[in-house]
Amino acid sequence: MVTVISNSSGDQRFSLHRHFRAQLVFASEGVMTVTTAAGTWVVPPQQAVWVPAEVDHEVYSAGPISMRSLYVHPDAAVGLPGECCVMSVQPFLRELIVKVSDLAGRQQLSDSFARLVSVVLDELRELKVAPLHLPLPRDPRLKAVTDSLIAEPGDNRDLTQWGKRAGASARTLARLFRRETGMTFAGWRRRLRLLAAVSRLGAGESVTTVAYDLGYHSPSAFVAMFRRSLGTSPGRYLKG
Repeated sequence: MVTVISNSSGDQRFSLHRHFRAQLVFASEGVMTVTTAAGTWVVPPQQAVWVPAEVDHEVYSAGPISMRSLYVHPDAAVGLPGECCVMSVQPFLRELIVKVSDLAGRQQLSDSFARLVSVVLDELRELKVAPLHLPLPRDPRLKAVTDSLIAEPGDNRDLTQWGKRAGASARTLARLFRRETGMTFAGWRRRLRLLAAVSRLGAGESVTTVAYDLGYHSPSAFVAMFRRSLGTSPGRYLKG
């Protein structure tokens, strides 16, 4: 296991790449967005994203960020997810990641370091996956809709209106959403708005601004959606 510590005071982008080893990227500060061919994952502060070995991915952060990357050999990744996911990192594991990061740069690594690494892997196998993944479609008609919504998440047009732009009926688009993303149109758009909200709130924007920009009629309606999705209010989630 190798640890890399990265700190940035501005926007940062790691263009499309892959690793022989699996990667755990933990952000102690700032919000990261990880994108693969299968979808997009937004990683809030104090959370982590798991990227399996040999998966092409891009990492982007808007604003200051402090992150640590742990690389896990495929032989040691048994029992860990086979797909990208955001993991809800608890305080104990956060401290372990920091400790391993501090020790990894030393030339002489002790048996205690190996034991720490073993505990980290055990903890990762027990983590819950956070609902911060946005699946991306391949069908060009559906992609025309999702690309437009990603660019403007607050767009409130319904499937009938989108169908006129995409050249497909509302029924066809609804079927494509279920087939290609595993979600309904409403569920996909709600997930998109949740990810956009996490990213923007993590960058310091106010709840009121984010709520109205994302198409909600009131901040309270936005907070209710956020609480249903993540189990707590926006402020508590980002502090937690």
